[in-house]
Amino acid sequence: MDLLPDLWRQDYWLPPGVTWKDMQQLDDADRPRPRDLLIALPLALGFVAMRYVFERFVAPPMGRCLGVKNRLLVTAAPSPKLESFYTQRSRQPTQSEIVGLMLSSGKTQRQIETWFRLRRNQDRPCQTKKFGEAAWRFVFYLSAFIAGLFCLIDRSWFWDHRECWRDYPVQRMERAHYWYYMLELGFYGSLLLRISVDIKRKDFKEQVIHHLATIFLLSFSYCANYIRIGTLVMLLHDSSDILLESAKMFNYGTGWRKTCDTLFIVFAVVFLVTRLVIFPSKIIHTTLVLSMEVFEPFAGYYFFNVLLMVLQALHIFWAGLILRMVYKFLNGRLEKDERSDEESEVEEEEEDKGGDVDQEGECYWEKSKDTLNSKLSMLTNSCVLNNLTNHRSSASDRMRKAQ
Repeated sequence: MDLLPDLWRQDYWLPPGVTWKDMQQLDDADRPRPRDLLIALPLALGFVAMRYVFERFVAPPMGRCLGVKNRLLVTAAPSPKLESFYTQRSRQPTQSEIVGLMLSSGKTQRQIETWFRLRRNQDRPCQTKKFGEAAWRFVFYLSAFIAGLFCLIDRSWFWDHRECWRDYPVQRMERAHYWYYMLELGFYGSLLLRISVDIKRKDFKEQVIHHLATIFLLSFSYCANYIRIGTLVMLLHDSSDILLESAKMFNYGTGWRKTCDTLFIVFAVVFLVTRLVIFPSKIIHTTLVLSMEVFEPFAGYYFFNVLLMVLQALHIFWAGLILRMVYKFLNGRLEKDERSDEESEVEEEEEDKGGDVDQEGECYWEKSKDTLNSKLSMLTNSCVLNNLTNHRSSASDRMRKAQ
């Protein structure tokens, strides 16, 4: 019972020498209050509903304009034994497991590998679903960036970051910044609510950490009246997210390769500059160093900066993926997002495509290596089965002779 009162101890949230009574100098409408955060939940549910309507009625016409088409999939032939193995054990059987399936199902290794490839393809998300998710995020990030820029461009702290700490924490909160905060918080809350049904990508765990860190960062910075620096953080992040989602949208379309490549290059430059240069040199430097010109460190100061460090670590992780994509792009081998959906694992083709990149965007030498390993394994398994067959045949002959 004493935990909740301890949570709101002023030395956790306010600099030394500042009390909650000092914050009451501001009118209720001009100062952040923790209970204001409760509006984020209905906003998150509202965003979920809006997204459903958008992906159902708005995204499909947009996709048709860009030529988004679903792949023509060949369904796997019904096979109870293979289906049971696929759903209960593994989507990608090992070579030893394939041998067991060959004996139990009466199929060849080639037939089993083809069946599992087709079955995995059936579970892959369609292009229209991926386009709808990207289009929704693009619309929000673009709207949020324009709105954020509009309400910040003429503020003193936008140009001089020392102004973020003038008279802190007794700083008047403007209603535009209040709604900027709540809408961003509601949006990331909606992403967290939908993360279990959205397309799972390779950085799924990092995405969960990112959403949680963002929600904690927004919530804490609001309660501690870090609103000025918080608005700059949101604006900075939205700037590159717009380009990322727009590049994905054109990538899912047909005939937009040059546009997609251009947007990707611009996104890579903007991301690396904003997340690896501006964010640590301006934002983190402002919170770590410049804020100390106004007040002494306190618990909230350390907590806020730790959350910023978590975001920076994620920036470095994603920068590594982007640089890999840039490398492939410069070598003419870029076909997919390094954060591609989890279902889009490398699928070995039954026919040689004769190109440098397979349909999932992997380098040709990697595919050739996997194909070679597969053929060697097939040869080995064939020898094992032939030996087994010959052994059985020899045993039968001996039994006939004995009779």
